[in-house]
Amino acid sequence: MSARQLKTGYFVIEGFNSFATVLYFYYFYFFMQARFGFGNEANLVLAALNGFAYMVGSWWGGRFAQRHGYFLSLKLGFTVMALALAVGCVVHGSGAQIAVMLTVVLGMCLTWPTLEALVSENETRSNLQRFVGIYNVIWAGTGALAYFVGGALLDHLGLQSLFLVPIVVLVAQLALTFWLELAAKSSPPPAKITPPEAHTEADTIPHAPAEAKMFLRLAWLSNPFAYIAINTLLAVMPGVAQRLGLSTTLAGFCCSVWCFARVGAFFGLWFWPGWHYRFRWLLVSFVILIATFAVILTVPNLAVVVVAQLLFGGAIGLIYYSSLFYSMDVGETKGEHGGIHEAAIGLGNFAGPAVGAVTLHYLPHAANSGAVAVSVLLVCGLAGLVAIRWRAAAVVSGGIP
Repeated sequence: MSARQLKTGYFVIEGFNSFATVLYFYYFYFFMQARFGFGNEANLVLAALNGFAYMVGSWWGGRFAQRHGYFLSLKLGFTVMALALAVGCVVHGSGAQIAVMLTVVLGMCLTWPTLEALVSENETRSNLQRFVGIYNVIWAGTGALAYFVGGALLDHLGLQSLFLVPIVVLVAQLALTFWLELAAKSSPPPAKITPPEAHTEADTIPHAPAEAKMFLRLAWLSNPFAYIAINTLLAVMPGVAQRLGLSTTLAGFCCSVWCFARVGAFFGLWFWPGWHYRFRWLLVSFVILIATFAVILTVPNLAVVVVAQLLFGGAIGLIYYSSLFYSMDVGETKGEHGGIHEAAIGLGNFAGPAVGAVTLHYLPHAANSGAVAVSVLLVCGLAGLVAIRWRAAAVVSGGIP
């Protein structure tokens, strides 16, 4: 089996993984609301626990994959997730369900850094642009589909489908992983793949190592803040749905708009490399992120929320793409860099909900206090982004391009 055929298999696993994990984690908050009466504050605490576990686990997961092999990491991760979800089918207490959720998180930490490394290994920069683009479109597209149909699944198949559907998908992933491992062992070692076309813009524009590493730092700073917004939004989405008068099914349809907008952003960024190492694009995306996050959480008008989601999805698309592309473009330890990229996501997943939960606890009667507190946190991230760029520009050229 050729290297290209193997990577096609990795993309299939990636799509399955995104569908299973998005379905479970995005609707876990709806499940906890329906089964145990969890409100915004309790769900934000759950989201913070999720983020903290993912932050620590992803850093370790990337190092594990780099040292012990990508296929072992995938097999272990899928097995842990499937077994934990099977336990979730039979336990009844809220504490037990939280333990299940955290176990699934730790299993997932072995998968995403590994998949990112597998699709990026042995690629030139122009090929990396293409493969990271395919990777982003697949996980975002299958994730958007899971969010879109998840509410209907829970409404029509019952709450147990939150566990049973991902288990079926994970078993299929595990079987495919074993098959691809056998195929990889029987294939010749992969060589550095060169693009068939002449040098493209992505290959010929030089970037000083210091500049490339600076953009990597910018991306690793901005991506956690994007996930501060995302995970806070997910945790309070049951409350947003109640405010807008939406059923679980309609919440899946109407509140997944930003996921599809992110897919569209990934398509555009995949085919247009002009955003590479251009600070203005990252800056504008961050500003849009802050504004639309506040609108989605505070405006009681469905049409306005949908439009804000379109812009929100585009902004987080560029921020996420920047983090993953620069992580794979700078340095050779793909697994470890993938782990750092995912750990930064975990940091954002922890910080936003934690701030929101603390604010709601101490200011329970202040309207939109959680949304305001997290928005202030995002503004602090914007200030940090500008400060890093200004400092670097002052050293190199005295200005920002």
